Amino acid sequence: MKDAPEMHEEQQLISLILSGDALLFHELIRPYERGVFLMAMSFMKNEADAEDVAQEAFLKAFRHLATFRGDAKFGTWLISIALNEARSRLRSERAAPMQSIDDDSEGAGVSPEVLRDWKEIPSQALERQEVRLLLQEAVDALPAIYRDVFLLRDVEELSTADVAAALQITVASAKVRLHRARLMMQKNLAPKLKHMNPKRRWFQWS
Repeated sequence: MKDAPEMHEEQQLISLILSGDALLFHELIRPYERGVFLMAMSFMKNEADAEDVAQEAFLKAFRHLATFRGDAKFGTWLISIALNEARSRLRSERAAPMQSIDDDSEGAGVSPEVLRDWKEIPSQALERQEVRLLLQEAVDALPAIYRDVFLLRDVEELSTADVAAALQITVASAKVRLHRARLMMQKNLAPKLKHMNPKRRWFQWS
């Protein structure tokens, strides 16, 4: 969520949009489009579904813009809408018949885009692809309450306060969940990554 406008600038844009200048809405959401899509992708694992989630989140944000409270960041509010939309769709999918996990013909060789710029990926192309896949598997293995915090804080790089606001939990809870998520990720990944490159220091979270 880098390069987002200042809160007072956002408030001015929102006021103009609510006054009837709907075309300014794209300017309002433009700094967040990539982040919302990547967040949706991390949940949906499919570009088409992620695009649907992102578009629906933007539409809901537009329809309910009058309910947005200025005491929070617009980007945080937008992320919470996208999270709720992704979770809702995943719940619906679980209720539908599931494709066999043995059928991996679709998406073969596709690497998880959400983690392509992750700071711990080595420079070598082949190793980078393998590490991305390991990371995605480790993220998927996290319980949902820890996965959400990890994705928002360490992938999307939101502040802890913004993560807490997006998930509607306390800052203290966000910190605890993030710590536990990182420990789970480290326990899962450390043996595999050490085997790949014994000399590399993999985990340098702040």
